[in-house]
Parts: sequence; C-alpha cells; structure tokens
Amino acid sequence: MHIDEATREYERWLAARTPVVAGDLQRKHRDMRKDPFRFLRATFYRWVQVTEALAKQLPASPRILAIGDLHVENFGTWRDAEGRLVWGINDFDEADEWPFTYDLIRLAASAILARRIGRIRLKAADICEALLLGYDESLAEGGQPFVLAEEHHWLRDTALNDLRDPVVFWRKLLKRARGEGNVPRPIRTLLGSALPASASASSSSPRFVRRTAGLGSLISASCNRTAGGSPARRKRRCHRRSRGRPARRARFATGIC
Repeated sequence: MHIDEATREYERWLAARTPVVAGDLQRKHRDMRKDPFRFLRATFYRWVQVTEALAKQLPASPRILAIGDLHVENFGTWRDAEGRLVWGINDFDEADEWPFTYDLIRLAASAILARRIGRIRLKAADICEALLLGYDESLAEGGQPFVLAEEHHWLRDTALNDLRDPVVFWRKLLKRARGEGNVPRPIRTLLGSALPASASASSSSPRFVRRTAGLGSLISASCNRTAGGSPARRKRRCHRRSRGRPARRARFATGIC
C-alpha cells in the first residue's frame, strides 16, 4: 500500500471515530513534508504496516508491553509525586504488546533520521551501539526513570537549561480564544476534576482553550489564578489502531501543562 493510500485510509478511520479539524490535518501534512524525522513521528500507522510486513525477516522475540511509537523526542522531564525532576519516556499513546525488538528498531530509526537533519552528531553505528548498551544496562537496573535531583547531574543540568519559560507559556496559552462550546461534557468534567481542590473551590470557573503542539491536537483547561498560581491540565485525544486492527476504544491522555 502506498503512503498516500495508507494516510487516506487512516484519516477516514479516524474521522469515523472522532471529530477531525481539517486545518490541523493540513498543518500536519505540511509538517510531514519538512524532513524525514517529522514524517516518521507523524506516521506511526504506516510504521505498523511496514514493520508487520518485515516481521518475518526479524528473529523471533519475546512480546512485552512496549512503547510502540518510540522515538528520540518521546523522552522528557516531569515532576513526580515528591516534586522531584524526573527524566524518561513520557509518551505512551501507542503502548501495546509488541516484540521487544520493535521499540529498539524504531528508536534507532528515529535517531538516524534525526542525525540526517543535524539533530544528532554521532555516526549511525555509534547510535545503534549506544542504544543497545543503554537498553541492556536499563534492563539490568530495573528500567526506572532517572531522578535528576539525586543522580545523573549532567542530565539534570541539560534539562534545566531546556525548561520552558513559564511566563511565555502562560502568556501564549491565555491569549487563545475560549473553547468551552467545543469540549464534550465528559472531558470538561474529567479536566475539572484533575485541577487542584483550591481551583474547584474558586469562584471562577475553569477556562478551556484549544492548542496545537507537536504533530497532534490538544484541548487544554486552565483556571484563573488560585492558591498563588494558575494550574492547568491538558487532554489529548488518542485513538489506537495497533497493527492495522480497529481500535477497541478511544482513549484520552492527560497531563500537566
């Protein structure tokens, strides 16, 4: 199947299960054309088809709960329950049971494509060697995220230098038009329940805005200033279609903006 046909089929499948914003799809198509790395990120549905076709050429591997859509930009930082800065894999939209080799192949492919556009300076062979070594060491140590407050100080310094400016983030977010009428009631309720208790007790109601980030669409809810700040939560619509089969259900991923 040609990529054009695969994309049309996927988008028809998607539109049958959730409202699709035509402008966002057009923007996604433009982004896909910019470089091979963006194309890889935006076409996991095609990756599944190609990988399944090549599966017979790969050695038999144990099936595990794998990430699926793993690439070099699916690693990032967050705060854990103790407020510590943590680094690790932060995107699980396509997690499913796969041969463990699939994650390694896709991660290596993404790193090599990132190298082609100047994002990584290592040689392809060195990239693959580093990934295999890191995977082996991670298995030996239990596969835990990196708590940057305690170890991996060099990575902590890098992460702190790359954190988004909260002032700029909030200025951009609050400039967006309200989108209450376009947010389904169950999502409004779920987002509202995820806000701090002080926000629920506030006299001001949550403000819903829509923002586009990366190669997907997000619906964000923010509330007016409460408890000394302005907390926000986001909801991203994620429809699974693993290995070409229709999704059993639609899922929504939530996180802190």
